[in-house]
Amino acid sequence: MVKIFKKFKPTTPSLRGYIKLKKKNLSLKPLLKQYIKGKFKSSGKNNTGQITMYHKGGGHKNRYRVIDFFRNKDSIGVVTSLEYDPNRTAFIASIYSPNKKRYSYIIAPRNLKVGDIVKSGSISNFKLGHSLPLSSIPVGTYIHNISLIKDGKGIIARAAGQFALLIERNNSYCKLLLSNNKYIYVPSNCRASIGIISNGHHNLTTLGKAGRSRWLNKRPTVRGVAMNPIDHPHGGGEGKTSGGRTSVTPWGKSCKGGKTSNYKPFKHETIYS
Repeated sequence: MVKIFKKFKPTTPSLRGYIKLKKKNLSLKPLLKQYIKGKFKSSGKNNTGQITMYHKGGGHKNRYRVIDFFRNKDSIGVVTSLEYDPNRTAFIASIYSPNKKRYSYIIAPRNLKVGDIVKSGSISNFKLGHSLPLSSIPVGTYIHNISLIKDGKGIIARAAGQFALLIERNNSYCKLLLSNNKYIYVPSNCRASIGIISNGHHNLTTLGKAGRSRWLNKRPTVRGVAMNPIDHPHGGGEGKTSGGRTSVTPWGKSCKGGKTSNYKPFKHETIYS
């Protein structure tokens, strides 16, 4: 059995429950400096300085890697490196195209290795990492980076370990089963990449200490029952009075499965056209 976790001696309390994945096959330093841009953090505030999203602020400085989510042009590339991306849970792969003499970044599927050939466009084949239309993919294939319009940007199944299963197809639409057990219908001329997203064990990791959460731009979350009545509807009371009341948001709306907005819930079967 391949060991995927890194062990630490519990020399400090934070290391006692710390679980980290091994990344010995990854290049921690970015290979393509020309596809890296600066990134501004709003810390959850809007243009007037008001906090519109709680529990955000601080965090380590990181730079954004420009990823090719379209992959609709004819190209043949060689995987030159597998890298860690601080902006997403999945790993990324740098691709070099000898014909066009240019590099690019793509989302790395599982089991992709340095030196593999990946293709996109009309010259792609049914192999791991290749991008091709849904009409050319056999039924029962695991896919990722799925677009919802023709030659559009891939927006479905891009996180670590995510995938979609092609279970049905006709001339117009394809029926996909997502990893959350929901079905969607996507036009057959949309594109997708073959394989399951890498870093599938990402959900098994732990942070170990509060400081590591602050490095990730996450600020503490305070329970409503620990606040004063002026700060939250759950606040106040003598002692611990967490039970016997309806769970609501800080603005008084129910958060126990009731209707919280005018947003229409995700239907069991959704058609994109």
